[in-house]
Amino acid sequence: MKPKMSWLVLIISQSLLLSACSFGQPDRQQEESRSVTKPSVESEVVAQNLSIPWSIQKLGDGFYITQRTGGIVEIKDGKKSVMKTNLSRTLSARPEAGLLGFVLHPDFKMNQLAFAYYTYDDAGGPYNRVVVLKRRENQWSEEKVILDRIPGGQYHQGGRLEIGPDHMLYMTTGDATKQDKAQDLTYLGGKILRMKLDGGIPSNNPFEDSYVYSYGHRNPQGLAWDQDGELYDTEHGPNGFDEINLIEAGHNYGWPKITGDEKEESLISPLAHSGEPSWAPSGADFWKGDLLFASLAGQSVKRFNTGTQQVSDLLTGFGRIRDVLVEGDTLYFVSNNTDGRGIPREHDDKLYEVDLTSLMNEE
Repeated sequence: MKPKMSWLVLIISQSLLLSACSFGQPDRQQEESRSVTKPSVESEVVAQNLSIPWSIQKLGDGFYITQRTGGIVEIKDGKKSVMKTNLSRTLSARPEAGLLGFVLHPDFKMNQLAFAYYTYDDAGGPYNRVVVLKRRENQWSEEKVILDRIPGGQYHQGGRLEIGPDHMLYMTTGDATKQDKAQDLTYLGGKILRMKLDGGIPSNNPFEDSYVYSYGHRNPQGLAWDQDGELYDTEHGPNGFDEINLIEAGHNYGWPKITGDEKEESLISPLAHSGEPSWAPSGADFWKGDLLFASLAGQSVKRFNTGTQQVSDLLTGFGRIRDVLVEGDTLYFVSNNTDGRGIPREHDDKLYEVDLTSLMNEE
């Protein structure tokens, strides 16, 4: 694990880069307002003083949350502890890098296994990998690497992990700022990948002997399935023009050939896009048939109506939001105000809980 000083350098360097955007630069998350606004809804703080949280998992009444700076936070019986995470490579301190996606194995209660996605530095630049973690008492240890050398860069790491209704592991990979490579089926960046839980390539993947499920993506960070088993993603576009896509096996989602409302034969245009300014969307989940997704630059949880294909603010005033999780009529989400691009509030970052039925009553 890198010394704490490296993360101080990271925060300073990210702040200095806020004025830059476009290709090879940070997504337009700096377009957000730098003012702190009042929350639009009542909420409960489940946990606080988190360090750049990235992914939420819930098991029973407990939570597991990855932190980009390292460590997996466990919240149980109202108590928070940061569990030591033993990885075989040191986490990268580059912007948007670190310990990112995390998902529990479907048989976690029996085997104590989970999957994680993290960035490390090596000769030639940063890379991302997907590993199997095993919990032993109060720590996690890397047991097996199931996919390595996923391209990384100064920006655009991707990083979301989810297990689909088909019991396959899906992952999002960013283009690592090599935008033309998103069209290259031999390049793992700029893709949504699909694999068996043991790391094997599913026989019904769209391209023979390949993990690639869909391609032509820039920096996807949200994955969610609706009640009919259809997969949606959220992804960062260039200078705004962030996307919501309906993902189908083997399809090309156009980056960098088309963005926004542009169309081209054989390329899939988004269901909706942000235009300008940016949403900077991240984690996603479904509630009552609509896609709820975290918005960093947009400082909100947004709601995509799958019928009208319109996007609206579900709640605002908590700053930058990285991930969401829906359980019944309860929404959980984590802020990301300590990542160097937001304005930290007292005891940030936090895991929040909101009763969604109260929002319905306000409509």
